[in-house]
Amino acid sequence: MRGSGGESGVKMESFSSKDMAMKAQKKILSHMASKSMVQMLIDDTSSEILDELYRISKEHSGNRTEAQKVVKDLVKVVVKVGVLFRHNRFSKEELSLAQDFKKKLHQGVMTTISFQEVEFTFDKAVMMELLTDCRDILLKLVEKHLTPKSFGRIRHVFNHYSDPDLLTNLYTPGGPLWPNLTKICNGLNKLVEEGKL
Repeated sequence: MRGSGGESGVKMESFSSKDMAMKAQKKILSHMASKSMVQMLIDDTSSEILDELYRISKEHSGNRTEAQKVVKDLVKVVVKVGVLFRHNRFSKEELSLAQDFKKKLHQGVMTTISFQEVEFTFDKAVMMELLTDCRDILLKLVEKHLTPKSFGRIRHVFNHYSDPDLLTNLYTPGGPLWPNLTKICNGLNKLVEEGKL
C-alpha cells in the first residue's frame, strides 16, 4: 500500500484496524512467497505451472537467481491482488478493469494452448501483445492500491515472459523448452476445464 509520507499530518479518524490488518496480511504474505507457501495458497495444478515457468526461466536465462526472482515476483503479485479482492478494496470502475483483465488473461491462456496444440501456428507478435495488454490492465487495476515496488514486480514478470527470444525458444517444436510448454498447457487446460481460468 502507498504510505502517506509523514506521521504528523495523519488524523486519528483515518485509523482503521481493517486497513491495518490488510496491510499486515499483504506484508506477511509477500515475505512468505516460498515454495511451501505457494503450495498452501495455490492449488496443485497452478503450483506445477509455476514450477514449469521457473524451469523455463532458468533454462532460458541460465540464471537460477533470476528465475527464482521472477516466479517469486509473480507469486507476490497474485497474493497481493487476491488480498485486495478478499477485502473488497476495488471500486466499481476497478472491478470492471478486473473483468477486462480476466478476459484478456483467458484469451492469452487459450492462445498459449492453441499455439502449442497446432504446431507452426505460433505468432510471437500476438503473444507479446497479449502479455503486454495483460500487464497494462493489471497496472491500471492496482495503481491506487500497491506501491511502486509492486508495479516493478508486475513489469518484471510480464516483460520477462514476453521476451521475444524466450517465446521463440518456448514454441520451437522439439526444442529444449517444448516439454515444459506441453506441461504448462496441460495444466492450463485443466484450470480452464475446472472453470478457474
